[in-house]
Amino acid sequence: MKIRPLYDRIVVKRIEEKEQMQGGLYIPDTAKEKPQEGEVVAVGKGKRLEDGKVVVLDVQVGDRILFGKYSGSDIKLDGEEYLIMREDEVLGILDAKPVTAKKAS
Repeated sequence: MKIRPLYDRIVVKRIEEKEQMQGGLYIPDTAKEKPQEGEVVAVGKGKRLEDGKVVVLDVQVGDRILFGKYSGSDIKLDGEEYLIMREDEVLGILDAKPVTAKKAS
């Protein structure tokens, strides 16, 4: 099943970081915080302005994004969990290559 979000909505798959247990403590899934990082799976056509024009979204399929803790709505499709949210709930787009800071002379 495929999904095509409407207008300025996007579908995001959460990216789960692999955690290493420290000190031998087991943390159940219910106590863990959900990650606030994800990959964009699908995007809508764009936001419709009051004059009827459609503005294309800044995020594209494949972008890694950061979003707020309580952003969007959880949905489940074909056994996979996704998040559907508006583009304005996205806090930022992560670059593939981290930029290293240069030392000041």
